[in-house]
Amino acid sequence: MSDLYALLDALDHANSAKTDTVLATVVKVDGSAYRRPGARMLIPLYGRTVGTISGGCLEQELARKAWWLTESGEAVVRRYSTAAQEDEEADDEDAALTFGLGCNGTVHVLLERHAAGKQSLLLDMLQRVKASGQPAALATVIAAGRKSRVRIGARMGLNAFMNACEGIHCQALQHTLRSDLHSTLERKKSRLMIYGSGADEVEVFLEYLAPQRRLVIFGAGHDAQPLVRFARDLNWQVTVVDGRAHFARPERFPGAHQVIVAPINEPFNLSSVVDGAAVVVMTHSFRQDRHWLENVLHCSPAYVGQLGPRERTERLLEEIGAPGVLPGLHYPAGLDLGGDTPASVALAIVGEITAYLNKRSGGMLKHRKTTIHEATEATHSGSWAPSLTVPSA
Repeated sequence: MSDLYALLDALDHANSAKTDTVLATVVKVDGSAYRRPGARMLIPLYGRTVGTISGGCLEQELARKAWWLTESGEAVVRRYSTAAQEDEEADDEDAALTFGLGCNGTVHVLLERHAAGKQSLLLDMLQRVKASGQPAALATVIAAGRKSRVRIGARMGLNAFMNACEGIHCQALQHTLRSDLHSTLERKKSRLMIYGSGADEVEVFLEYLAPQRRLVIFGAGHDAQPLVRFARDLNWQVTVVDGRAHFARPERFPGAHQVIVAPINEPFNLSSVVDGAAVVVMTHSFRQDRHWLENVLHCSPAYVGQLGPRERTERLLEEIGAPGVLPGLHYPAGLDLGGDTPASVALAIVGEITAYLNKRSGGMLKHRKTTIHEATEATHSGSWAPSLTVPSA
């Protein structure tokens, strides 16, 4: 979702200019690929594209052909292979366009026309995730048998506020998808599903739409500035908090969403700021660090990093009466990268937060024993009958 907000801004601009666009979405990957399912690129009729769907090898090809491929107005899925050479035995109609990169992967890209000013379920769900900060799950049909009565690009969306369909009229399929969308929200993970078989088969990309990551930094010293910049480059929403007004000034942190002056002797609604967010405590004041760390540990952050030597943090924990080992507490904060400048420390902290939230170790990829990304094989679900009527929930 790191490209989502730039893409939505570009769509708003296109709508204002009454310019149609084509949206390209990676919906399936076989083998190795630079971007994963859910990556998106916006292709305006005129002007530059926004977002990426590969490491740079597919963008130009799609920008050149997307308008021609969607000329009918119907959504289409195209396959692009990064194998070393084209499979001579592949059927011409079904063969993927081969780029000969030697990566041995196939990327399936959904192409959809978006008329200026016309709202869609996809855009509605993306905008709701952005505005509310709450996740959503989106089911998109990416392949359909001739008897399935479902078209490519049909969708069903679910979040805390609504569930809605667009192009899926069979109540049996709606009922099944609604259950699997709830599961997708609980798992916080996208997946592929195949429903039915033969001419009734429908392949669906169940996408978990995560909200923007949030980072709260307690401490507005000079070393917090590169941390704000790195986090902002990752499109995280950053909040800086400090009790010292001469440090906590918005002009010192132009990339921050907000800069808050919060003296430690005054009431402050901490939970509303840190619950679900990554938190770094780095005021360089033992008294302030003790106050913020103690109160943060009574909230529900996704990650807590305490800057400073291990012995100092252990003394902080001893004074606030907290155990030395706490889930989600990292001290000293950051990966072991060896740098000591403010920028290198910030890089180490952002790297650790990213690895922890992605459930990775943060080690060198050359030592990883398994593939970088998990396989995206589709799971076969039980058959569904297109004619079956199931009451909507």
